[in-house]
Amino acid sequence: MYKVSANIKIFSFTLIVLGLLGIGYGFYSAPKTIEQSKEMVSSHGYSSHSLTDSHSKDSHSSDSSDSSDSYGYDSHEKSHDEHVFHQLANRPWAALYVAAFFFFMISLGTLAFYAIQRASQAGWSPVLFRVMEGITGYLLPGGLLVLAILVFSILHFNHLFIWMDPEVVEHDKIIKAKSGYLDPYFFLIRGFIYLGGWSLYRYFSRKFSIAQDNSNDNKYHVKNFKISAGFLVFFLITESMMSWDWIMSIDPHWFSTLFGWYVFASMAVSGVTTIALISIYLKSKGYLPNVNDNHIHDLGKFMFGFSVFWTYLWFSQFMLIWYSNIPEEVVYFISRIEDYTLPFWGMVVINFILPFLILVSSNFKRVYWIITMAGIIILVGHYIDVYNMIMPSAVGDKWGFGIPELASLMFFAGLFIFIVFSTLTKAPLEAKGDPFNEESKKFVYPF
Repeated sequence: MYKVSANIKIFSFTLIVLGLLGIGYGFYSAPKTIEQSKEMVSSHGYSSHSLTDSHSKDSHSSDSSDSSDSYGYDSHEKSHDEHVFHQLANRPWAALYVAAFFFFMISLGTLAFYAIQRASQAGWSPVLFRVMEGITGYLLPGGLLVLAILVFSILHFNHLFIWMDPEVVEHDKIIKAKSGYLDPYFFLIRGFIYLGGWSLYRYFSRKFSIAQDNSNDNKYHVKNFKISAGFLVFFLITESMMSWDWIMSIDPHWFSTLFGWYVFASMAVSGVTTIALISIYLKSKGYLPNVNDNHIHDLGKFMFGFSVFWTYLWFSQFMLIWYSNIPEEVVYFISRIEDYTLPFWGMVVINFILPFLILVSSNFKRVYWIITMAGIIILVGHYIDVYNMIMPSAVGDKWGFGIPELASLMFFAGLFIFIVFSTLTKAPLEAKGDPFNEESKKFVYPF
């Protein structure tokens, strides 16, 4: 049985405490009034407008065209100042949400990968099942934290989702047309359905996996196979809907039919990468003796493959929207290219070019320090990916990477590490009863 080391506990609790302090500072330093936000804009050198504030720009043009209508101009200035105030006040919330979703999606991506192994009855992966089950232990608590942030949005503690403001909906034809689906309480109910379904599968699959260790037949393995096949159907539907709800609806004027797959690719590569990193760590501590270079090689192949898959979807989404040049669609990328130039293009380099160059060699996939280096690069890159999906619509051009972002990352990283490694202690690290376990221990990749 695995035991969490004192160093892991100290490290995770240190991250949690420092993260909480930084999160508190982020909320404390955020503007509380429009006057404070105006002072911040002038003192920090923020630009006076945001590309995402297209409605303000249009109204400014129409108001200022009639110099006698001073009331209209003053009204626009007031509206613009309020918009900037919401962007600055959103920053600590957005930083919290980015980190919360990032670590949650690692767990969800791992769960999907685990279900695929179960449903396909793969022979190479059973020696890694308990690592996967450990990572998915974060799914329920991590998902509840994401839902808590969404509840705060519904209660108007923040303005991450502008469609939750009835006044905005009333004056926006596009959002109003979607109000049947983008209803705050229907939105929350859907969220609990998603998380409830994923968590139920995780609970029963884990239960059957452990029960199989002490079983004289394969009945629990068969049950796991059946519920995994059913879960994958449920997952494919709910993951796309979750992507629309929890990320794409932050910018309710924009949509992409590829978005659900795009988010899935990001969570899949992040999940597989985390499996590889934790497996390598456990092996370095004398655990997982039956995990060999061939298993790490296969994980490296999935890291490589999902990185290429993510790039294919990123390029397809970008190219089709950019080529069509429809204003309502292309503004999504214009705001990111112009206001988020470094994270936007840097993400492509980190998520595709570097993993491709590092992992293209079959021999490199067997070298643990190379897999570790590639894994860290991939996780950093996909954190930036989530950052790019959320921040531009939440804070406009008032972005940065400072204490709120770093503290949120530290808090959720500490919580993730503590929960995952604690879960690993609750069952043997080898699924000895799995009928494919012996095949997995003898697995050799054919060159």
